[in-house]
Amino acid sequence: MSGERLYIYDTTLRDGQQTQGVQFSTAEKAQIAATLDALGVDYIEGGWPGANPTDSEFFEAKPQLKARFTAFGMTKRAGRSAENDDVLAAVMNAGTEAVCLVGKTHDFHVETALGISLVENTENIARSVEYLVAQGREALFDAEHFFDGYKANPGYALETVKAAYEAGARWVVLCDTNGGTLPGEIGEITRAVIAAGIPGSHLGIHTHNDTESAVAGSLAAVDAGARQIQGTLNGLGERCGNANLTTLIPTLLLKEPYASRYDTGISRDALTGLVRASRQLDDILNRVPFRQAPYVGASAFAHKAGLHASAILKDPSTYEHIDPGLVGNERIIPMSNQAGQSNLRRRLAEAGLQVDKGDPALARILETVKQREAEGYTYDSAQASFELLARSELGLSPTFFEVKRYKVTVERRKNKYDKMISLSEAVVVVKVDGEKKLSVSESLDETGSDRGPVNALAKALSKDLGRYSEQLSDMRLVDFKVRITQGGTEAVTRVIIDSEDGQGRRWSTVGVSPNIVDASFDALLDAINWKLLREGNH
Repeated sequence: MSGERLYIYDTTLRDGQQTQGVQFSTAEKAQIAATLDALGVDYIEGGWPGANPTDSEFFEAKPQLKARFTAFGMTKRAGRSAENDDVLAAVMNAGTEAVCLVGKTHDFHVETALGISLVENTENIARSVEYLVAQGREALFDAEHFFDGYKANPGYALETVKAAYEAGARWVVLCDTNGGTLPGEIGEITRAVIAAGIPGSHLGIHTHNDTESAVAGSLAAVDAGARQIQGTLNGLGERCGNANLTTLIPTLLLKEPYASRYDTGISRDALTGLVRASRQLDDILNRVPFRQAPYVGASAFAHKAGLHASAILKDPSTYEHIDPGLVGNERIIPMSNQAGQSNLRRRLAEAGLQVDKGDPALARILETVKQREAEGYTYDSAQASFELLARSELGLSPTFFEVKRYKVTVERRKNKYDKMISLSEAVVVVKVDGEKKLSVSESLDETGSDRGPVNALAKALSKDLGRYSEQLSDMRLVDFKVRITQGGTEAVTRVIIDSEDGQGRRWSTVGVSPNIVDASFDALLDAINWKLLREGNH
């Protein structure tokens, strides 16, 4: 520890849960909290006790954390004391070390939304914070709409935050609640708050991403003197989201002047778990990870152009701003019809295939890639299929099994409740080690819901592959993308399947055919063959 302390406050479980379509279960909240704690954030805001059954249950179960577990609520209401406000009581009864209370700092909101006088509002803030401190809690004041309030009435906005600070708030958090304040304004106003008497060591920043500048706004506040940053994993949050901690954290640890000037609770070793944390959250939400996400995206260190790949071979810093391994990511050299031999050799080397410069196989592989992409394939987003193609051209592609035939039927019928349902059934015949095996699977999952014909095919194909079946038991499909690459009567369908296994490996495969089932089956075959290769079968 050599620099000035900068504190990271995570609000994924509260503000992140306000994302449209997001609702964490109690178990999921506990899982996310454990991941955040392992990462090393200073504060984990668990939610609003009493606001909903899930939040209340989560606080009752209270996870064991190194981070400061924080409850969120609102300042007391006008006309009652802090001791007799039932909403505030529910937050206090959660028993957390720290409590963050939101209050109005914009005069327009006080008079229009709350319908009370400015004096009453300031009094509510001061008495609420005093009450928290008297109960031995660390008090944080969430200054809602602060930047808009300051621009409208700087005197009153400052009055509210000074009231919270003078009442004993450990942190006064300046909130750009509407997300419309630009970084330059955030820096200027933060400096004005410090000049008015609230030290930066007691100031936090909470930005929203409505102008795509929440991260920049947070950094501007730090530059101006704020010493706490609030945000969410993957930028979850209302509307356009909050400041993204998966971008802010590595920036603070790896980029100057922040890396030298500040210390956080996050170590370089913990930083290597950032990609895993980001993808775990997407898994919980059943979302496809954003490939272009800075630092943690699957394409964040992907180099497609041949010129770039050639330079990367000589020195990765030519086209990479950090070593991807620092955040738990990896470099990818995708294959496409833009690729040159330098790109190709690098990609082959990453797959464990050493091919000498000038080997005629390189030209054959490039020609095959270009021809197949003209037919509708894409290999820059299906790396596993590219590796299998290359191995085939190099004579290094083992045959684990042979598909003799398959059939898929889709049926619509009424169930016992007289409701129309869909049901798919797949039959696959394979030959493994000289023995034919027939497998049948339906598309219904454990809840009785139809997962479709491709799911039925996937289950049937991997159901009985003899000695290979056990190696496929931890494999699952995580995404399925379909695109029509040509229109009219000659339409061609491209299917890309993303797979994952119990070791955390993810891979993508592609299939192309005028028939969507055939395209899907080809992608499934590649997915299984790649997995078997990675399990050491040759």
